[in-house]
Amino acid sequence: MAKDRPVYMGPRLRRLRRELGLTQADMAADLEISASYVALLERNQRPLTADMLLRLARTYKLDMAEVAGDGGAEQRARLSAVLKDPMFADIDLPPLASEDVAVNYPGVTEALLRLYTAYREEHLALADRSVARTDTAEAPDPVAESRRFLAARRNSFPLLDDAAERLAGEAEAEGGLAAWLKARHGLRVRRLPSDVMAGSVRRLDRHRDAVLLDDALDGASAQFQLALQIAYLEMRKSFDALLKEGQFSGDSGRRLARRALASYGAAAIVMPYGAFAKAVEARAYDVEALSRQFGTSFEQTAHRLTTLQKPGQERVPFFFLRVDPAGNVSKRLDGAGFPFARHGGSCPLWSVHRAFERPREVITQWLELPDGQRFFSIARTVTAGGGGWGAPKVDRAIALACAAEHAHRLIYARDMGVSNPTPIGVTCRLCHRAQCMARSAPPIGREMMPDDYRRTRAPFGFGEG
Repeated sequence: MAKDRPVYMGPRLRRLRRELGLTQADMAADLEISASYVALLERNQRPLTADMLLRLARTYKLDMAEVAGDGGAEQRARLSAVLKDPMFADIDLPPLASEDVAVNYPGVTEALLRLYTAYREEHLALADRSVARTDTAEAPDPVAESRRFLAARRNSFPLLDDAAERLAGEAEAEGGLAAWLKARHGLRVRRLPSDVMAGSVRRLDRHRDAVLLDDALDGASAQFQLALQIAYLEMRKSFDALLKEGQFSGDSGRRLARRALASYGAAAIVMPYGAFAKAVEARAYDVEALSRQFGTSFEQTAHRLTTLQKPGQERVPFFFLRVDPAGNVSKRLDGAGFPFARHGGSCPLWSVHRAFERPREVITQWLELPDGQRFFSIARTVTAGGGGWGAPKVDRAIALACAAEHAHRLIYARDMGVSNPTPIGVTCRLCHRAQCMARSAPPIGREMMPDDYRRTRAPFGFGEG
């Protein structure tokens, strides 16, 4: 007969007892043990044996996995990631100490994690306010609020990843997303001409119990729209729970953040975390190969790569940028610690701005910031819309960048030296490279030199200092 394996989980037992509204004496009576023994268990002075775990599960009609749990693995990983913040660099925080806190004091751990997330969000908001401050009252910026919400959480939402993996498994068993919608919600999928859709690419028609899709959508877009509808139908409560933690001045910022969460959920359904995380390592982050494997577009796949930061299952952290031919930035997602400008454009020396000269080609580039930080970047153009003669479409360029220390894991960086990184800045107003000929504005804090007698090759000349 196998020997019971002792497990110490006093804080979890205490929390369970309180959730059930029981005193130590009540639980002792239910489990047919002494109240003093319950007290010893809760103080981790006695192990909780397999027999006792089974007795708890049977007595209180609990799932065995719910009682045993994972030993706080996710919270340990999250706390460990938070404690790597440079803010804590001068504090001696041994890994075992943080593990003890996560396991033995889950409530304190959760409080610390919430506080850190709130700090990150407020820190980003303060940065935005300092850049956008004017003499007049500042109007709320819903786009900035949504971006802060995502950035404070590193664009990673394990709650949605877990729900999406379950939904993806159900859909696969049913025969696909369309079949799942029919079986679960009684909704059939119909493809209709663009003129009938009247400007919509997807619409939920409750009167006819149908999800209507524009028939000009390509396969990847149509699949994503079905996943998006499923996310809105199945993840509403999760969206609401996540948004309660955000800081929004009005409905517009909250709605934009909710739309971002829905897109995250849809991508997680089409590219489930476990399978996708395994595939990215097998294919060395080859975005085109991953796109073909999962039936997704280049942009959808690149976007999903920025979300692979689930505690304990992290992959290469990426920064994502999307620009139009005029240089307007329409999307920024940061999981790589890249110090991008929160307002205005990016550095014109970055290859993402030259991608339009070489459509549909992946362009690689090593980057070096003024402080010496190096990043590896890939850029490529993508097209949205189209699908028929005369149908409107828009071309954009997207870039993915990761810190130099991770570049060796990418297929694009193999056999590529770092001897000539391109010197770039965050944005001209914050870049102090005086000799840059691509500069569009002088940096903050530098005195301009008169050019009565001397004109530099760079657009602006500066004093020494």
